[in-house]
Amino acid sequence: MPVVNRIADYADEMKGWRRHLHAHPELEFECHETAAFVVARLKDFGVDEIHEGIAKTGVVAIINGQGEGPTVGLRADMDALPMDETSGVEYASEVAGRMHACGHDGHTTMLLGAAKYLAETRKFSGRVALMFQPAEEEGGGGEVMVKEGVMDRFDVNEVYALHNVPGLPFGEFHTTPGPIMAAVDTFTINIQGTGGHGAYPQDTVDPVVAAVAMVNAIQTIVSRNHDTRNEAVVSVTQIHAGSVNNVIPDLGMINGTIRTFDKDVQAMIHKRLEEITKGTAAAYGLSAELELDIGYPATVNSERQTAFAADVARDIAGDGAVNDAQGMEMGAEDFSYMLEARPGSYLFLGAGEGAGLHNPAFDFNDEVAPIGASFFAKLVETAQPLK
Repeated sequence: MPVVNRIADYADEMKGWRRHLHAHPELEFECHETAAFVVARLKDFGVDEIHEGIAKTGVVAIINGQGEGPTVGLRADMDALPMDETSGVEYASEVAGRMHACGHDGHTTMLLGAAKYLAETRKFSGRVALMFQPAEEEGGGGEVMVKEGVMDRFDVNEVYALHNVPGLPFGEFHTTPGPIMAAVDTFTINIQGTGGHGAYPQDTVDPVVAAVAMVNAIQTIVSRNHDTRNEAVVSVTQIHAGSVNNVIPDLGMINGTIRTFDKDVQAMIHKRLEEITKGTAAAYGLSAELELDIGYPATVNSERQTAFAADVARDIAGDGAVNDAQGMEMGAEDFSYMLEARPGSYLFLGAGEGAGLHNPAFDFNDEVAPIGASFFAKLVETAQPLK
């Protein structure tokens, strides 16, 4: 694995950064200590510009190369998850109810490693914009950074990001042009009936029966209304109604998730959910309202930039360790907003065996950090070579 030699020299330092971040997780937009740690390291490296307070706690740093050229953007997410850690490592979370269970501590470390190398060597033209983003897990920090103008303000030409994947062979890179991760929406249907004694259903308007009918109808959206050549998922994940065996309740609630890659498919599913909600309510003589929470859009990689990123990955990992035609994932990612604003690519980096993402026993594999940092550094030097 040809990690950049200079980055390999400070692999132990990177491990220290990562474990500090792991022990001090922060949530959503409240990444104050994390941002302060990042800024302190960037000042140590001697980057040219540091811009704080973007999307509340986000940071953008600029490193100038040698000579004129475009600006390439590199992004790392910084936030943790609201869950307790069970990994048992000595640097485990010191904050109850919070842990880095998705490896964002490692993503931040990889971008810091690349920053240190690029600020030291500057073997590229143009500029690199290092974007440390809060609130990926919840809150859409990527969207907020875009809305606050980071792409235009820093004249970003292309954007790239990595995500670690436990279970994927160590050091392998996987990506694909086009959609790589799904759009995610949440639906909730609130049903209003008329409750009463369970022994006298004729005196009630039963929301339980209506809820069951709605769930059955929802199951036909993908199987009967959707062209199965385009991937989509509609899953009902919650049904709530009633609290005692002999009472028909007034209210029912259905909740679930929608995953799509195509905006037309997404719109069709939204339309059918509305039709099913209203039609079933009318058929059962009660009222029902559909609430749609539109989440992150699909993460769609640009074709040219993905081919380029895969070539860079081959320089780092070798031809046999790069899959540039992997299948689409039903998970969601707010880097999608940055890819809507600029061409670029999102890649997965194999972390080897270990507990999965969002698992309370998860711990980022420190050995993968120099590989990710080398990828970022090599990408900048290759995209914007010295003239």
